[in-house]
Amino acid sequence: MSAPRRPLRTVLLTVLGVALLGGAYTAGAVQGESTPKVAVREALAMTPDAKGAPGRTLTLSRITIPAGLQLALHHHAGTQTAQIAQGTLTYTVKRGPAVVVRSGDAEHSKVVRKIKAGQTADIKAGQWIVEQPTTVHFGANKGKTKVVILLATLFTTGSPSSIPDDHR
Repeated sequence: MSAPRRPLRTVLLTVLGVALLGGAYTAGAVQGESTPKVAVREALAMTPDAKGAPGRTLTLSRITIPAGLQLALHHHAGTQTAQIAQGTLTYTVKRGPAVVVRSGDAEHSKVVRKIKAGQTADIKAGQWIVEQPTTVHFGANKGKTKVVILLATLFTTGSPSSIPDDHR
C-alpha cells in the first residue's frame, strides 16, 4: 500500500520550515562587526515521500557561509551529503566519523580522508562529505571569501534541517 499524498500546503510549509530553521541554527556574530553575519540556506528542490523512502523528504539546498563565521555544533535527523562548491570549509567532528571524498563519477570518486571524533580537517571546493545522524559536528569559514555548499538531504518529513547539540 502506498503512502498517502501530502497536500501542497503541507509540502510548502515543510519547505518554508526547512529554510527558516536552516538559517536559524547558523546565526552568529563575527568578531569586530556590529551586525551579526549569518549563513543562508536556500531550498533549491525537494520531494516528499521519495520513492523507496516513504515518510522521508529528499531536498537539495545551497548554504552560503560568510567569511569568519563558525556554525553551531549540530547533527542531522537523516543522511546528508555536502559538496563544497566554493571556498574551503574547516570541519570539526565532535562525535561519530565522517568521510571526505573527492568528486567524480561512481568509478572515479576517491576517499581523501576520514575525520574521527576530536579531529578537524579542511574540505576544499570539489570535495564532499557524507554526514550521518550520529555525526555531531560544526563547520567554519576561516577564509576571506564566502563558502558555498550544495546539500542533498534525506530526512524524516517535517524534521528540522539541523539539530543543535549543546554537549561540547
